[in-house]
This record gives sequence, structure tokens and C-alpha cells, in this order.
Amino acid sequence: MPKQPAFPGLRDAMKKKQTRREVFLSEMEAVVPWGLLLGLITPHYPKAGPKGGRPPMPIETMLRVYFLQNWYALSDPMAEEMLYDSEAMRRFAGIELGDDRIPDETTILNFRHLLERHGLTEAIFAEVNTHLADKGFTLRSGTLVDATIIDAPSSTKNKAKARDPEMSSTKKGNDWFFGMKAHIGVDAESGVIHSVETSTAKVHDSQVWDALLHGNETSVWADKGYVSAERAAAFSGPGQFWGVMRKAPKGGKLHPLEESTNRIIAKVRARVEHPFRVIKCQFGHVKTRYRGLAKNRAQLFTLFALGNLFLARRKLMA
Repeated sequence: MPKQPAFPGLRDAMKKKQTRREVFLSEMEAVVPWGLLLGLITPHYPKAGPKGGRPPMPIETMLRVYFLQNWYALSDPMAEEMLYDSEAMRRFAGIELGDDRIPDETTILNFRHLLERHGLTEAIFAEVNTHLADKGFTLRSGTLVDATIIDAPSSTKNKAKARDPEMSSTKKGNDWFFGMKAHIGVDAESGVIHSVETSTAKVHDSQVWDALLHGNETSVWADKGYVSAERAAAFSGPGQFWGVMRKAPKGGKLHPLEESTNRIIAKVRARVEHPFRVIKCQFGHVKTRYRGLAKNRAQLFTLFALGNLFLARRKLMA
């Protein structure tokens, strides 16, 4: 005879251990500036449903579901399913099963389209950085610059029977990749991502250089892909340091002093890899989710905003 199920609230109170998902969501609950972000979206959110139709879902519920999508790499249908399946996710979204409506996949899609249409993901990124600056995470002296390739599906088994025309191929080492690039500028001291830009994969990293600097740098740090004699000469004033990895001349070798400089630069610029690790390994964003650069660009601004909060969560909670 099956056991009589306990009430959900009682069952949760009797749990002896929090899951990793519960710990993560409780941390993000504490560090996300909900009031500021809701203030950005509220002017664009519908105040009432169509005449005779259902009222719109609470705006905070939709924002929380949207963040769950980005943290756990969920499609719109899977986000709806996980809200039915996961008590931790429902609790985070403020949904009580049986009492509250669970947003369906179309409602979730429409909310994402609203953010894209009004450029609100870029506004979220900027607002999060302003919040971090208010908490002491200010931009100081140096900027770390780097880019990563985000793969796009190369299959042609789709309605258009073609690959995404806005993505392109590029070679890295001996391997070919098809997709787009995310370019970031990171504060060398705090680790905060202050600039984000995107491009198709074939665009060389160095072509997006100017968009990643905030303009008050006393030092810049990057790998050999950003070598430029012209930029190095322009950044050689008093109190400035050109921290781009030195590149050996064709067929030649680096001077031992330059090799030593490269080792120092490599230790400093290693911090720029942390945001990429967070969005790819922690948030599972290893492939583009949508077709076209615009939708994927919008998502990357959200991912890097949430990545900033994740990397800063210990200090924010302290």
C-alpha cells in the first residue's frame, strides 16, 4: 500500500540537506537587485490582458522565470515543464502549485520578446553594473579584453533547410567552428564585465577592440590576437602599460625578457576567462539558442549581467 504523501511545506521543513540548486537559487535571490530591474521593465509591461482575456502574469514571476531559463539553459517549453517538475524553481519564482497559474511556453516566449524588442537586456546589464558600482565594485585602472566562440547548430535539418545565415565559420588552431563570438572587457581588479559586444565568428578579435574599453584605462591586457604596433604606440604615455602578449617575429624567437613579460601578462589576463567559464560551465550556454545575431546578442547581455552577480555574490552577501 503506498504511503500517504506529506504536505509540501512539511516535507520541505523536514529536509536535512539543501540541494545545490536550492543553495544556488538562495544565493541569487539575495544578490539580484530585483527592485531596480523590475523598475526597468514595468513601463513596457502590459497593465491588463486583452478584453475578456486572462490578466497578465505578475511581472516579477516572469522575470524570475526568465532568469531561471538563463541559469539552466532552458528552452521556453522546458522552462514551463521545469516549473511543474521542480519545487525549488517554483519557490524561487513565487509560484504555489494549485494556487497560482504557471506561465505557459507562449507567455514565457512573449516576455523574452518584450525584453528584446525594447532593448531591456542591455539595460539590465547596465543596471546590474551600476548596482555593483554602488556596492564598491568600481572600474579602476586596467581592462582585460578577450573573446570566445559560441557554437551554433550547423545542421540543415530545419524548416529553412539551411544553416543560420548570420553565423559564420572560423579556424582556431587546427579546428573549424561555426557560430558567433562574444567579446568582453573586464575590470582587471574587480573582475566585473563592463563591456560586451558580439559579432559573427569570422570577425577577428582585434576588430572589436575599441568597443571594449571604457576610456580611462591605465593598462590593457590581452592575448597575442590583439597585437598592434599602432595601438601600442598610442598607449605608451606616462603611467600606462601595454599588457598585450608579445609576439615573436615570423621565423624568430622572443627575447628572454619578452618571454618573462608574457608570463606576467598571462597571470593577470587569466581573470578574463572566469566570466566565460561561468556562462559556459555554470550556466550551460555552450551553443546559441536562437537564429540570428540579434536574439543571441540580447541573451548574452543577460547572461553576463547574471555572471557578474554570480562572480560577486560572496562579497555582496558578506
